[in-house]
Amino acid sequence: MNARLDRALQVSLWRISGGLLLALVLGLALGGLAWWLFAATLAALVYLLWRLRQFGHWLQGRSRLAPVDDAGLWGALYRIQLRRQRSDTERRRRLVQVLRAFRNTAAALPDATVVLDADGVILWFNDASTRLLGLSYPHDLSGHFSNLVRSPRVTRWLQGGDWSEPLMDVPAPGDDALRLGLRIIPYGQGQRLLVARDMSKLMQLEQMRRDFVANVSHELRTPLTVVHGYLDLIEPDQSPELEPMLMELRTQSRRMTQIVEDLLTISRLEAQDSLPEERVSMPGMMQTLRREAEALSLGRHTIVMEIRSELDLSGSPKELHSAFSNLVSNAVRYTPAGGRIQLRWELRGEQPVFSVTDTGQGIAPNHLPRITERFYRVSSSRSRDTGGTGLGLSIVKHVLQLHQAKLCIESEVGVGSTFACVFDNERALQPATSEELG
Repeated sequence: MNARLDRALQVSLWRISGGLLLALVLGLALGGLAWWLFAATLAALVYLLWRLRQFGHWLQGRSRLAPVDDAGLWGALYRIQLRRQRSDTERRRRLVQVLRAFRNTAAALPDATVVLDADGVILWFNDASTRLLGLSYPHDLSGHFSNLVRSPRVTRWLQGGDWSEPLMDVPAPGDDALRLGLRIIPYGQGQRLLVARDMSKLMQLEQMRRDFVANVSHELRTPLTVVHGYLDLIEPDQSPELEPMLMELRTQSRRMTQIVEDLLTISRLEAQDSLPEERVSMPGMMQTLRREAEALSLGRHTIVMEIRSELDLSGSPKELHSAFSNLVSNAVRYTPAGGRIQLRWELRGEQPVFSVTDTGQGIAPNHLPRITERFYRVSSSRSRDTGGTGLGLSIVKHVLQLHQAKLCIESEVGVGSTFACVFDNERALQPATSEELG
């Protein structure tokens, strides 16, 4: 490219030099040398301005004349610009094809797809958005999504800025029978892609599963109570050879009863959107948990309690005790004799935290993401030895979710584990005064 431009420049320079040489010869032959040189220079300047004007009109598209096709500088400039225009035209054509393909693909999706800018203004949406979100084209373009899809829950979620988890069980505008799941995907310069999926069938299946578990658990409670009662009436002294079997039957009966009770607890928690809240005295709760740990341990462990904050907690005393007690019983169950278990209540920054630290076997990193799933086993043999139901941490997770809290787990194999319940600072309460207690 540079070599061809240099050659074209040389051709133009030779042409200008030839014109000046001709003016010089005419001036010497006819007289008036200065006048001939001035005329030649003026002609060259006029020609330059005329070419610039033509080039400008051509760039603006105001001239339909074909570009100059010669070996000089102007021809080279025209050809360079023409190649760039053709390249840009081809690039735009390919981009339009890609955009058209994207729009056709997005329009064919069964999920509602809405493109939002940084302020939540709608830039584009597909056909499914009309059915699922009630948007109307082109009337709702450039409208604010929160003003068109009126839902305080959706508005808080959009304004929160944390879209790592989808927003589930959102009623569709104008049709409460449709239940939607919303997900935000940030991209580009502050733009966001909102995807709404019809989750109605999935929610119905989930409700059927919950009802099934709750009903079966409830129906199992009565026969298990009868079996457990009759086992307690059997005197092993009458048949000493049956004593080992009776002990195993009682153990497994109690374990089945505990599984049923835990399943009923999870079903009850899943059916609730919120819990009744009151002041929970954490120093008193810590004392209760320590006594429970000592009763479960039977002197096999060192139980340490640390209260580093006098703050109380706003929440459900019954459910919080259930969650904390599960963490304590797990620590006792999975820590070998001679180990150390620490119960701690403290402030981390501004967040109140209850934690249980043990010196047990620890948990491998690959198990941590799934450890709160119901019936998930890190080791089936270990669970059989300790009598665990596999539901304790699932109960903890549900209780904390209802308190807008989270469970943080740190563990190292062969060293031990720390299970921390981290609450929002809004749930921290100053200790009650004597007037409030009275």
